[in-house]
Amino acid sequence: MNPLSTRTLNRALLARQFLLERQPIDVPGAIEHLVGMQAQSPTAPYVGLWTRLAGFAPTHLSDLYTKRGVVRIALMRSTIHLVTARDCAALRPLVQPAIDRTTFSAGRRRLLGLDFDELASAGRAIVEEAPVTFTDLGARLAPRWPDIDPAALAYAVRALVPLVQVPPRGLWGAGGPPRHTSIEAWLGRAPARRLVRKGLVLRYLAAFGPASVRDAQMWSGLTGLREVFDRLRPRLRVFRGPDGRELFDFPDAPRPDPDTPAPPRFLPEFDNVLLAHADRARIVADRHRPAIYRNGIIAPTLLLDGFARAICAVKRGRKRATLMIRPLDRITRSDRDAAAEEGLRFLEFAAPETDHDVRFVRSIS
Repeated sequence: MNPLSTRTLNRALLARQFLLERQPIDVPGAIEHLVGMQAQSPTAPYVGLWTRLAGFAPTHLSDLYTKRGVVRIALMRSTIHLVTARDCAALRPLVQPAIDRTTFSAGRRRLLGLDFDELASAGRAIVEEAPVTFTDLGARLAPRWPDIDPAALAYAVRALVPLVQVPPRGLWGAGGPPRHTSIEAWLGRAPARRLVRKGLVLRYLAAFGPASVRDAQMWSGLTGLREVFDRLRPRLRVFRGPDGRELFDFPDAPRPDPDTPAPPRFLPEFDNVLLAHADRARIVADRHRPAIYRNGIIAPTLLLDGFARAICAVKRGRKRATLMIRPLDRITRSDRDAAAEEGLRFLEFAAPETDHDVRFVRSIS
């Protein structure tokens, strides 16, 4: 087995994530290639697409939301993802075991004795009458199950009935609490596209490989993928990672030279590139992890030479937007200049109505 260095894994990941060079492809094609985009933050997918696609504008995604071409739904790791309409019903059944485990393992005591079929039917009727918030959903379910926490009831419905968050949540420049309805109510019917675990693993490798079984399980939230990888082994190439672990990949997948230049790239909070592997050294050095992964929050980051080397925040005033960049270690003058140029381009996208400034700071409060 050929060993792969950390830099080789880094460049392979960047190439497949469209982070070496912005790609001239459409938004649905990009989202499907990436197997969805992490979307707890409504604006994060916009930033993630801007940093990956040539000529991306916010309307390219907002229009897809309003035309129901994309949806926000709980998927991998039971977290909210942006996916295309045709992908949402294909992916949800595959990751349902992870959603059930997250929902019911910790909260099962609160739901003892509950008839889940009855709860699913009641919850579906409410959300399909009109989209509702979880607070409203729990309040409307509570009279029927007065001994159970309303929030637990609503969260259980989220697992039992595939729910999508409807606009204006997710629209650029819009706000409001997340309101939910079922896939079927929002799309008219559940899309018929089918996917099995083998297909899910292959799509994961295309977007995030080379990767180990453990990496794929971390990304998806699923267990028991070793058998899937073993069945796929004859059609895949097997490498060794820096830690000696087996890494699987397509034989002809892009694995650029480790010295391939990598331009500065800004990633939004919760970007999947920072979450999709058990071993994240290919994108985040161990010494930088505490600054990036904090109390369940994954900070917006700046990639320099392909690695997360700074955390970022945009401070907005009435007339000026300032991009604050906090380096996590010493960076060269040329890297600072390149990051500042990319930062000004980012502010032109994120805050076109204001003046712009980029500052390197010691802390971001």
